[in-house]
Parts: sequence; C-alpha cells; structure tokens
Amino acid sequence: MTIKEYPQEVVAAQPIGAWSGEAYRRVVGALRGELARENLTQPHWWTLNHVAGEPGTWTREALTERLTPYEDLGIGFDGVFDDLVARGWMTEDAGVMTLTEAGEAGRLRARERNLRVHERTHDGIDTADYVTTVNVLRRMVANLGGNGDLPD
Repeated sequence: MTIKEYPQEVVAAQPIGAWSGEAYRRVVGALRGELARENLTQPHWWTLNHVAGEPGTWTREALTERLTPYEDLGIGFDGVFDDLVARGWMTEDAGVMTLTEAGEAGRLRARERNLRVHERTHDGIDTADYVTTVNVLRRMVANLGGNGDLPD
C-alpha cells in the first residue's frame, strides 16, 4: 500500500498521541480479531504463551500479577484460566498450570494468525525503520514517566 509523502516539517508537526493511538487501535484490533476466530482474547493468548514458555512454573496468582499491567478490557484472569481448563487446553496440578496437547495446538494456530497480522503490519517497513520507531516510542514512554524497557 502506498501512502502520500509529506515534507519532514509537516510530519514533525503531527500529534504523536493521535498517530500512536490510531496505530494501537489498528494493530491490537487486528490481533484481537484474529484471536477471536479461536474464541480467544489477548489474556488467553498471553496465558498460553507464558505457560508454554516456562512449563511447570506459573500459578494463577503469579501469572495474574505478571499479566495484569497489559490487560485493558477488564477481563478477569480467573475466568480465562477456567476457560482454558474447561476447553481441555490447560490443566492445573497443585496450583501449577500446564498446557495440554490441545492447548499447544490452539496456541500454535493462534500464533500463525498473529504472525500474519505482524507481517501485514510490517509490510513496506524496513527493519531498521521499525526498530527506530519502537525505540523512539520507548524513549517517549520513559520521558513521560513510564517504563521504556522491553518486557521480560
């Protein structure tokens, strides 16, 4: 897709909040739309990835504490965990969550959907430009009192 070119001074005068907000709505909306095809929310996705990434580590309390800062829809994590258990995608033994084969298969399907969104998002953007953009946004977040570090 081609976008109109503007002089540097015109682009520099644009409100970053408006553009970063629009980018957020578009990117997150596309990701959420793809996850919804699997009847998943972002908290489902985050749960699946964390449990898969560190098997035998996560309890409800620890994972809720880890993920709550990213959740913006008011979705309760206990409901997400219960849903994944009810689907047969996750088990809990002595309070520790583990993915089942069905859960890993669902995670991989969702991962493929998310990768397609990432590919569309990055289309026509040089990797160096993408890195610069992320670093500029990280700096803006830090300048305004937030944590500009990458998530663990």
